[in-house]
Amino acid sequence: MATKAFAPAKVNLTLHVTGQQANGYHELDSLVVFADVGDTLEFSPGPDLSMAVIGEHAAGVPVDGRNLVWKAAEAAGWTGHIVLNKVLPHGGGIGGGSSDAAATLRMATDQGVSVSSEAALSLGADVPVCRLARATRMRGIGEQLDPVTLPPLPALLVNPGVEIPTGAVFSALESRENPPMPMEIPLFEAPADCAEWLRHQRNDLEPPTTGLAPDVARVLEALSDTKHALLSRMSGSGSTCFALYPTMKDAHFAAYEIGAAHPDWWCRAAQLN
Repeated sequence: MATKAFAPAKVNLTLHVTGQQANGYHELDSLVVFADVGDTLEFSPGPDLSMAVIGEHAAGVPVDGRNLVWKAAEAAGWTGHIVLNKVLPHGGGIGGGSSDAAATLRMATDQGVSVSSEAALSLGADVPVCRLARATRMRGIGEQLDPVTLPPLPALLVNPGVEIPTGAVFSALESRENPPMPMEIPLFEAPADCAEWLRHQRNDLEPPTTGLAPDVARVLEALSDTKHALLSRMSGSGSTCFALYPTMKDAHFAAYEIGAAHPDWWCRAAQLN
């Protein structure tokens, strides 16, 4: 019998680069949330592992051992056919591949297969937090995970259709030794309270990314100009950016506004957390 799974978009509300280890891995302090927009996967058990990719962003997605979904299935010892419906733009800084892999691990866990945290981390720094799929403070190289309580956050996600290699972004980063977030994350009553606190935090990868990809700067400007926008910021290493709003009605109105002005941009209103 086929099993279905949802792989939500991951959004970095903050991303502070706080150091670099001798092995080259970067240490982060990031507040991560998840959207009600994402990819879907269907798993049909069988004797051999195979997969197909469909959907608006299927082009160019590998269907073999290069795909994190495939690697996650192998890590879990699962075999069968996987159909991945790719809704999220790949290489977009919203954890598409990592979330897909994490959904595969959750499916295996639901079927009684134990996959260690170390195995999940070996698939990618974002896979462990995507496996939790809830509001989390992520530190270290992605292995230190502390759940946090946040209100539902109405948001708009926008991707201009450009991919920026993560390595190039980190290479352009001026400093790898930056301050972390405050020790305590407050309890917020409403999106406006959360956005006000977030204004004092950062995504340290945003300046190098906008330098490499001016389209990302244009997205951030367009989001900031939408009515009732509380905050606009880039997620991950880009190129997807987000804005927060007081209500979902405001987010949907902004989606209509930006979608009409930029029909070539990927644009989705979503609730985060």
